[in-house]
Amino acid sequence: MTEHRTHAAGDGANTPLKVVKSDAEWREQLTPDQYRVTRQHGTERAFSSPDFALGKAGTYRCICCGNALYDARTKFDSGTGWPSFFQPLQPEAVTQVTDRSYGMTRTEVKCADCDAHLGHVFPDGPAPTGLRYCMNGVALSFEPA
Repeated sequence: MTEHRTHAAGDGANTPLKVVKSDAEWREQLTPDQYRVTRQHGTERAFSSPDFALGKAGTYRCICCGNALYDARTKFDSGTGWPSFFQPLQPEAVTQVTDRSYGMTRTEVKCADCDAHLGHVFPDGPAPTGLRYCMNGVALSFEPA
C-alpha cells in the first residue's frame, strides 16, 4: 500500500500535506465500519463506539492517517452516545464543511490531513468554547500520554 502526501494548496511552502490513497487502499487499511464512516460519510450507532474512558491523558488521532485531532483534556460526556470534545488540538487539525444531508443543515468535521469524515460540530457544548465536536469513535484512535 502506498501513501502519498501532496500539498493541499498554494505554493507548498506553508501548506499542509494531504494524505492521498486510492479507494482500494483505504478499504485494505480500514475495517468495514471505519471505511463506511470515514470514507463514505457514515455514522456509527449511538453508544456503539470503542470505550474511550474519560480522565485518561492522551491524544485522539485520525484512524485513517494518524493526524493528532483532540487532547483528552477537551473530552466531555455529552450524553449523546458519541465521543465529544469542546475543541480540536489545533484549529488546523480539522476542517469544517456545510452538510445538508438528511434534510438538515449541519457542520461536518473532517480530518485536515486526509479528509476523513469524523462527525459534526454543534453550538451546544460546554465552556470555554460552547462547541460540541460530536465524533464517531470508529474514526478515532487513542494514544495514551
